[in-house]
Amino acid sequence: MMRVEHLPRGELGQVDLAGCLVQSAVDVGVAHPLEQPRPCKTKGGGGGQSGVGLAWGDGSPAVGGPIGARLGWIADFQDVLKEPTIALEKLRELSFSGIPCEGGLRCLCWKILLNYLPLERASWTAILAKQRELYSQFLREMIIQPGIAKANMGVSREDVTFEDHPLNPNPDSRWNTYFKDNEVLLQIDKDVRRLCPDMSFFQRPTEYPCLLILDPQNEFETLRKRVEQTTLKSQTVARNRSGVTNMSSPHKHSTPSSLNEYEVLPNGCEAHWEVVERILFIYAKLNPGIAYVQGMNEIVGPLYYTFATDPNNEWKEHAEADTFFCFTNLMAEIRDNFIKSLDDSQCGITYKMEKVYSTLKDKDVELYLKLQEQNIKPQFFAFRWLTLLLSQEFLLPDVIRIWDSLFADDSRFDFLLLVCCAMLILIREQLLEGDFTVNMRLLQDYPITDVCQILQKAKELQDSK
Repeated sequence: MMRVEHLPRGELGQVDLAGCLVQSAVDVGVAHPLEQPRPCKTKGGGGGQSGVGLAWGDGSPAVGGPIGARLGWIADFQDVLKEPTIALEKLRELSFSGIPCEGGLRCLCWKILLNYLPLERASWTAILAKQRELYSQFLREMIIQPGIAKANMGVSREDVTFEDHPLNPNPDSRWNTYFKDNEVLLQIDKDVRRLCPDMSFFQRPTEYPCLLILDPQNEFETLRKRVEQTTLKSQTVARNRSGVTNMSSPHKHSTPSSLNEYEVLPNGCEAHWEVVERILFIYAKLNPGIAYVQGMNEIVGPLYYTFATDPNNEWKEHAEADTFFCFTNLMAEIRDNFIKSLDDSQCGITYKMEKVYSTLKDKDVELYLKLQEQNIKPQFFAFRWLTLLLSQEFLLPDVIRIWDSLFADDSRFDFLLLVCCAMLILIREQLLEGDFTVNMRLLQDYPITDVCQILQKAKELQDSK
């Protein structure tokens, strides 16, 4: 998939997650959602669907307003989340206008909206413990055990048999499975290493490395070591147009995205991108029908960033497992976008791209005709917008704000079509004046950075139906 690079805008952290003025949980005295709610509620700043939360960028009251208004806005979420049974419609209504990051509210709301946590609070502890243990079992079966088996099947053994020999052509052999997995892993590794290049978060070490794999008592093979060994030991085989086979070392034509691009962390540490790599590899192993498709890294990235920056350390510690299950649930809804054989079906990406144009025709026929006249097809830009949930069109904080609204809307991917349509209408004057080249540049490097303006326009289109 094509990538839109953005100019760096400084390092991102929890305190500026929405790209706007956001104060810390300590500053505003906000407790984690699972702790006791604050003793009193300050009115003001509640987020209804009619508002889309504009001024703060995350749905909160206007900049410069009293801090009590922001506290009241946060209190609205806490009131919903402290109930024994969460009122889903009320939570969606509030979340649609933006979710505060204070007190881990966004992390918790996303887990509910993505159906990871049920509406009954009493069952959360048991379900989280069960799911996190299940994920640990995935790690044992799909990363630790294959590494041990590989070591046990070493070709230097004198008793090696045909069945466990690396050159065994049987498609069901363990070595054949290992090599096929490596092909998927190499693609994942290539993509996650360049995740969100405008910030260093994914290159920094996580506070909670996976101790199950980085066990000091055992030298288990990590995915990073597996990639390094595979890349160093393998040769690239290429066949030219005349049918001649050429073999070359993969490092002869190294690129800036090679293994040495980032500093290697010391033993016992791992970078955030390595956690994302592990999540995607486990997903690919559990879903062989789709495995891994380039672009999935752009979907899991914002989820993991949000959970890995949870102010509650107990929840942050389990960001990997929680991200995996939320990503799996989200992919269950959008996986058809990644399956090429479904492109032309009613659930495929082609139908959705055409739906963007049919909606535009209904809302702004002049702009629709202009794009048609210039033969600008939705495939030229909307494919990436829809498939990656706009994650490459905006900086990460803005993507997260958009996802608040997408996850909150009960027909969220219908709303995504309206967001895409709003993006076109908001630059209609430039598109009407531009030629094909100018307009393609506009659509592939979208000029508007105020996502709240885009969401407001999408909401207007939704209300005008």
